[in-house]
Amino acid sequence: MSLAEELMSQIADPAGSPEERARLRCALARRLEESGDYEAAREALGELWAGVGERPALDGLDEPAGAGVLLCVGVLTGWLGSARQLDGLQELAKDLIGESILRFEELRQPERVAEARVELAVCYWRQGTFDEARVLLGEVLRELGEVESEVRAVALIRSAIVERSAGRFDVALRIHTEAAPYFERLGSHSLKGRFHVGYANLLLFLSEAWNRADYLDRALLEFTAAAYHFEQAGHARYHACVENNLGYLFLSIGKYEEAHAHLDRARALFKELEDGVHLAQVEETRSRVLLAEGRVHEAEKLARAAVWTLGNGGEHSLLAAALNTHGLALSRLGLVREARRVLRKAVEIAPEAGDPERAGRAALTLIEELGASLSGEELSATYERAAELLSGSQNPATLGRLCACARRTLFLLGAHPAPPDWNGFSFTEAIRRFEAGLIEKALRDAGGQVTRAAQLLGIRYHNGLVSMLNRRHRNLLSERTPVLARRRSIIKVRERPGARRGAVVEAMRSINILHVEDNQMVAAAVKETLELEGWRVETCANGAVALGRVQSDAPFDALLFDDELPGMRGVEIVRRARALPRHRHTPMLMLSASDCESEARAAGVDAFLHKPQDVLALADTIRRLLAGVKEP
Repeated sequence: MSLAEELMSQIADPAGSPEERARLRCALARRLEESGDYEAAREALGELWAGVGERPALDGLDEPAGAGVLLCVGVLTGWLGSARQLDGLQELAKDLIGESILRFEELRQPERVAEARVELAVCYWRQGTFDEARVLLGEVLRELGEVESEVRAVALIRSAIVERSAGRFDVALRIHTEAAPYFERLGSHSLKGRFHVGYANLLLFLSEAWNRADYLDRALLEFTAAAYHFEQAGHARYHACVENNLGYLFLSIGKYEEAHAHLDRARALFKELEDGVHLAQVEETRSRVLLAEGRVHEAEKLARAAVWTLGNGGEHSLLAAALNTHGLALSRLGLVREARRVLRKAVEIAPEAGDPERAGRAALTLIEELGASLSGEELSATYERAAELLSGSQNPATLGRLCACARRTLFLLGAHPAPPDWNGFSFTEAIRRFEAGLIEKALRDAGGQVTRAAQLLGIRYHNGLVSMLNRRHRNLLSERTPVLARRRSIIKVRERPGARRGAVVEAMRSINILHVEDNQMVAAAVKETLELEGWRVETCANGAVALGRVQSDAPFDALLFDDELPGMRGVEIVRRARALPRHRHTPMLMLSASDCESEARAAGVDAFLHKPQDVLALADTIRRLLAGVKEP
């Protein structure tokens, strides 16, 4: 007899008290909720809960049982509200969980208080208010200290998810790395599985973002460990989901035989569970493998069947993924009209499931596969829609596709312009007007930042766009951020007798920057960004070594620090640098994923930027500081 069956048997026992039955129903609902079956969890509460949006029935229950039911209903309200994309349910979930916290506090049950606060943090995370979620989880972890408990384990898992969602990937990676020994000691296979799958997903993302092939290998190991622990815990649905993920991962590295093997396991598990929706998801993944193998007809057939199943199941996010794959297969078969219709449907459906990135990727597929068959107006509208949907994306591969599609759109629009009015027509002027329109849009989308606009346009060097503005489109100069004159005190230039004025101007442009960063990928990205400005960048990976460079006579015009460094923290280097007379007025910035802005500003930084999302704002920030304009 399974645990769920055993709990149902105990619930049916007429000798049980109302409080005991309520406790058993909550335990069963929690078991089903952990396995991802939220609807079954709702049904498990029986007479205690009439349904989503309603308060639980607490009459006849004592205080501990009532508090437990409130927490259970609050948690399920949050999950069901997220799954069904229903407005207002997260606030209701927060109210129910908050009420349970007050009751647990009155009952002096700190473990249940901590458990409820973790679930409250999850509600804030779903709403995108990551700071509130981070504060709640941080307080729970501080209060629990080093105690080994299920609540602490869940808080650690949720903390890593919050940091990843907030784009603080370094922090999420540190949480997983430091918590790994702790989870190895735990006896719960369920919690171990959840930890390993979260770690695997983070490593998979970072393998693309930071170009780390070793992270991909580690992700495979973590997914494998997660599959083992979910199998041991009896969580067949989670086990099947991980097997599907492994199939996709082996597809991404070109190991198709292994991909099919894992998808076979996932299919068998979902079939046993009679879960047609997730079975269709597995078939969609397999159709991607078949496409990679060149078996296009088989891929189209599987993807079509997945679309039909998911279309009847209300799973819009999964349906959008299947539509994208089906559209790709139709395109490869030369069925342009059908492919366009299917991909358009994917772009429309995904936002309904709160998944704009998936919709954006479908729009990119439309441009990549069918761009040549679209009218100029439709092509422009498709690209603009993709850019809008992906404006918040943190996936480097997706953003790379967006940039490539921008170049493809530009090429196709240039190759197939709208029929002109030939009366007084000038080819040169028409091309110049078209070029000006694209540059104007790029500058506005980039907030006036020329470096970012150049990247959107696919122009490799920042100075190339500056030259185009100065020579051909001076009327657009007002769209860029103001070019501010630098303070004369920053660089002292002695003009030699007879020296050419151009040489002096060139020297005035020579800016030396020290960047202290131990992550090679971040250091390389910053170096490339700043060197596009014509500045010289010296990179240092160790805090103690960097302090030596700061204390030397090296002529640095600006200092840029990460905080978490080997040898010495960036905040400490800033504090010591500010104490040096020669660096009392040197612009200092911190580019970090750490939550240390207040400490950094107290130490003396002029600007604090968040890594990685603010890298593109770095050049303009440094330029303003060099010009003497202080950051707010």
